[in-house]
Amino acid sequence: MSEQSAPALDIKPLEVPPQATVRLPGSKSVTNRALVCAALADGETTLNGALFADDTDAMVAAVRSLGAEISCDRDGAEMRIAGTAGVVEVPAGAVIDARMSGTTGRFLAPVLAHSRRPVVLDGHPQLRNRPFGDLADALRRLGADVQFPGGDGLPMSVCGPIRSGDVVVAAHRSSQFLSGLMLAGPLTDGGLTLRMERSAVSRPYVEMTAAVMRSFGAEVEVRPTEVHVAGGGYSPVQSYPVEPDASAASYFWAAAAITSGTVAVEGLGSDSMQGDTRFASLLATMGASTEEVSGSIRVTGGALHGVDVDLADVSDTAPTLAVVAALASTPTTVRGIGFVRGKESDRISAVVNELRRCGVAAHERDDGFTVGGGSVPVGARVRTYDDHRIAMAFSVLGLVVPGVRIENPDCVAKTFPGFYETLETLRR
Repeated sequence: MSEQSAPALDIKPLEVPPQATVRLPGSKSVTNRALVCAALADGETTLNGALFADDTDAMVAAVRSLGAEISCDRDGAEMRIAGTAGVVEVPAGAVIDARMSGTTGRFLAPVLAHSRRPVVLDGHPQLRNRPFGDLADALRRLGADVQFPGGDGLPMSVCGPIRSGDVVVAAHRSSQFLSGLMLAGPLTDGGLTLRMERSAVSRPYVEMTAAVMRSFGAEVEVRPTEVHVAGGGYSPVQSYPVEPDASAASYFWAAAAITSGTVAVEGLGSDSMQGDTRFASLLATMGASTEEVSGSIRVTGGALHGVDVDLADVSDTAPTLAVVAALASTPTTVRGIGFVRGKESDRISAVVNELRRCGVAAHERDDGFTVGGGSVPVGARVRTYDDHRIAMAFSVLGLVVPGVRIENPDCVAKTFPGFYETLETLRR
């Protein structure tokens, strides 16, 4: 069934501004990084508050293929992982299915390069369209045999082992390439020095990778132009807490901003390792107000105006900001995110197309987009391009604009299966 022919979800505007505290699932980014570290550790780890969604299900299945044993309590948001002590033994000819998960594919490829048997990494057609060539080049320079039977994307055949040493990484295309190599570094005898070809995009995610690795006993040093990872493996963590997802929080903070309501995200404060908490501060520059209460960031809406902002470090929030900008009094320009054209969808083109569909003046830039101020958005049937972030962002617009219908709403299951149920709590 095509996206256009699938049932669409009507988003009804809120009757009154919300006054709510929401509880969000665990961070996808933290969960998948911790899963890799725990799967390679020498002993048993428990993840508390872990996310259960399509992307983390993909990672769970993948690390099981490495030999890790995992038991999951979905209701209790808990995962127990018995690690492999750094041994990567995958049957020859095995196929690891990363599904639609970029973190699973790009984090596991360098780990699979420690296998002495060829392993095939594959995924959903959506993931096959995303770039892997720069990561493959780095692995080859470290001694791995990497082949692309179908071209320059997945499926990808990997055979190692990789050696210790220095390698240049194209981190300006995706920080996931750098994070994947970082995660594999402790399995080498002498560690890895990863030199960035140019400044890394989404640098907070690199810092997040390092922070999670350190929690599992790895030695990591992040410098402006390189990252050094020592050998020595990973140690298990008796109880590892996973923070609520800051990217998911952006939708609820945005809802407060555009409705003149107040929304707090429970358990997500300024001490978070997730860079996307910056989105709350960005809303404050647009006219909302923010405060931290008992470790929770709370946003209250106000008269909104546009901004000119570089979102290279927090690019996942760009669709959310676009929706807020659609209701601002003056134009907004977003820069520095040209690389998001290679995400689940071309997020620059998708955002501009759907804003225009809703009657909002918008146009593409090479590295971002501009949203005209003073628009009066109208309801429309919004295409999601099978992209969870487009679906969630435009659902927020429907809280104030009558007639917004979201095509293929189930695509939110990639990272937030309970999104629409949580959105409904704003009506209470």
